[in-house]
Amino acid sequence: MSLICVPIVVEAAAEIPLALERAARARVLGARMVEWRCDGIASETDAEASITRLVRESALPALVTIRSEDEGGTCALTENARLALLARIARAEHAPKMIDVEFASMQADLARGLLTAALAPNPARADADETPTRIVASAHDFQGRPMDLMRRVAAMQDDPLVSVVKLAWMARSVRDNLEAFDILATRTKPTIALCMGEFGLMSRVLAPKFGGFLTFASDAEGTGTAPGQPTARELRDLYRFESVRPATRVFGVIGWPVAHSRSPAFHNARFADAGHDGVYLPIPVPGEWEHFKATVGALVDHDRLDFSGASVTLPHKENLLRFVSERGGEVDADAAWLGAANTLVVHPRGTAENKRLFATNTDMPAAVEVISAALATRGVALEGARIAVLGAGGVARAVAGGLALAGATVVVFNRTHAKAQTLASELSGRARANGKPTRVIAGNEEHFKCNAPRCECFHAFVNCTPLGMEGGPDPKGSPMPDDAFLDDSTVVMDTVYAPKETPFLREARARGALCIDGEAMFVKQAELQSALFMKRW
Repeated sequence: MSLICVPIVVEAAAEIPLALERAARARVLGARMVEWRCDGIASETDAEASITRLVRESALPALVTIRSEDEGGTCALTENARLALLARIARAEHAPKMIDVEFASMQADLARGLLTAALAPNPARADADETPTRIVASAHDFQGRPMDLMRRVAAMQDDPLVSVVKLAWMARSVRDNLEAFDILATRTKPTIALCMGEFGLMSRVLAPKFGGFLTFASDAEGTGTAPGQPTARELRDLYRFESVRPATRVFGVIGWPVAHSRSPAFHNARFADAGHDGVYLPIPVPGEWEHFKATVGALVDHDRLDFSGASVTLPHKENLLRFVSERGGEVDADAAWLGAANTLVVHPRGTAENKRLFATNTDMPAAVEVISAALATRGVALEGARIAVLGAGGVARAVAGGLALAGATVVVFNRTHAKAQTLASELSGRARANGKPTRVIAGNEEHFKCNAPRCECFHAFVNCTPLGMEGGPDPKGSPMPDDAFLDDSTVVMDTVYAPKETPFLREARARGALCIDGEAMFVKQAELQSALFMKRW
């Protein structure tokens, strides 16, 4: 079972009482080990006594680290003094379970002599009958994947002084996690393999799936000791770390950005309620097709990952359609017509070539249901309603297409008029269930200038742009035209759900409209996705 280890930085002896309290809280949060980061306190006169106190009074088994500056630490001691202090701590009466020593530092003869002596049984130790302190040999690269990564792995595994191998590097893409998993899967000793930064969360959450010895998590926001480190509460409550096992299926939300996505919270909660053995993660993939193709292809093809599906959001909804089509998978008829999909399902028993990839679009039925219900409260039927869709991307395609198939006249507005024209052209003319064609029009500013309520005015406005999105390109922006006609009969919906009240909705509400935040559509489309993810194919 993989452990959660909480690192706690202690810069001075005066901080020890608070540090010990934090260790006790970390235990409540699910941590099973504490890493005492002693770079600062190591320079004090009574460093050895202070560090020994941390170990002795800790609520959790201790790993002691005094990190060198070469590998991201702040210890001001000389190299020999630093290693000698670590060796004395390992030989103390109240010694830690483990000490972290950079593998590069272990190569000098003096270091090996000190560490060999430190690991010998010590009758003076309070726990003399237990296993002597063990060495976690570590290697870090904060720039990217080390060129000699696999050589380091082999050397660390072969070293008789090394009990636990630890490798951490700054991930350049989500694909770096897969190499970390391969290292864990072929380990010959207990191993920690972690990717740092925005792209590396997967390696931290999925450590139990691949037999990682432990993963690091902070005890609170802002206290992490490495880029991309989650909190222990997130690991325990959001990702259900203790439930992750080798057979756990992996899902995620693919987009750029995805840091503020609510999808992980929604889907992991649904999995928990249903007893489904799955975990759902944010999967950041830059917007270009090449990034999407390479990353999703690697996830699907990885033999041990059990990647089983994903929600796909901006800017990749059209990329998903292309990916599944090129792989020979199945694309839902409506998604193919729209030219955009937001849901990928990977059938575990598909062929070797495509693993039965399936793409569909749950935004379309979700938008129809939510807007239809809102219009009904104003006595307006979706059939024959006139609706303005703001934007021409993947979300706009789904909303405009779904509403048009339901019988509404849809007018698409976009900053680049040519894109609105293209979308309108592609979505107009499809035969509906009653035989009548869909009607989608490319709008321009003249559409907003009519004062006749039943002429150029709209029954509803739907924002399908990222304007106003938290973490997006323009969090304070709004696509609402100043001269758009609004009153209490008009429905206004935003597909952005973070924040709940966007500038778009705030403006519309101030002008009297009935407003629907992005939560309603998000929940509806996510429910449809979740049912597909948990379906027994």
